Amino acid sequence: MKAVVYTKYGPPEVLAIKEVKKPTPRDDEVLIRVYATTINRTDCGFRSAKYFVSRLVTGLIKPRKTIAGSEFAGKVVEVGADVIDFKLGDKVFGFEDVRSGAHAEYMSEAASGSITKMPDGFSYQEMAPASEGATYALNVIKAAGIKKGQKVLVYGASGAIGSAAVQILKHLDTEVTAICGTGNLKLVKSLGVDKVISFEKEDFTQIDDKFDFVFDAVGKSSYGACKKLLSPKGKYCSTELGPHGQNPLLAIWFAMTGSRKVIFPIPKINKENVEYIKHLVESGAYKPVIDRIYLIDEIVEAAKYVETGQKIGNVVIKIA
Repeated sequence: MKAVVYTKYGPPEVLAIKEVKKPTPRDDEVLIRVYATTINRTDCGFRSAKYFVSRLVTGLIKPRKTIAGSEFAGKVVEVGADVIDFKLGDKVFGFEDVRSGAHAEYMSEAASGSITKMPDGFSYQEMAPASEGATYALNVIKAAGIKKGQKVLVYGASGAIGSAAVQILKHLDTEVTAICGTGNLKLVKSLGVDKVISFEKEDFTQIDDKFDFVFDAVGKSSYGACKKLLSPKGKYCSTELGPHGQNPLLAIWFAMTGSRKVIFPIPKINKENVEYIKHLVESGAYKPVIDRIYLIDEIVEAAKYVETGQKIGNVVIKIA
């Protein structure tokens, strides 16, 4: 089968299209013919190993898993002996951040994992980008204990995580202020937010407002810069470690002092979340934002684009 392979850490150019052996599913797995996937910050982060701590997961010297890709949408073509939830021909989608393997024509996935049947009426290219951004956003929203009527600020609202977050937050009946670039104001407003601010025209950290939760979905702010925006019991979370790895350390420090001003939840990649995401898509509460669609042979170009930091929502990879 055709797959995107990388045998060492580095820039996008370490990615190569190769013919590799098709995986054989175990008794508790299904084999999926992948028709669409994505390339996102998770994939690029694991490949570059910019943060050395990521190597504790992916391999210290070189990647243990050589096929990239975390999100997938495709069709079940083989079913393990112990699998009862899926059958041949089922259209499925899901997300695997650590195991990866979605940048290939075929991948195996545990039936009990972060995988579910696609909702009717949606294409593979529409559902491939549904799970990564929404999974990370949902984990943070749950950890923050967001309640109806609370005020939330989302920085990076035009990205994959941010665009999913604002839609989920509006579904939960919160008041959402979204921060994005000037060119994306119209798009983000169309997602249903209450207020949208261009960070290029206004320093959002200086606005005269208080929030129950400040969520940096792109990892470009800091608790120090945003703490004045927090209500007395408000919380801050960033999706990134921070330039000095301070965000998880701050979360631990505040927890030790009896406060939860900063949270840094470990993502939970499970079936419960992906099934909830399916429900949101079916109900119309959530629609993944798609920026560009590339062919799998254009994977290096796609990775370079993602790493510009200018993508809007998701970048989809079509696997013919």
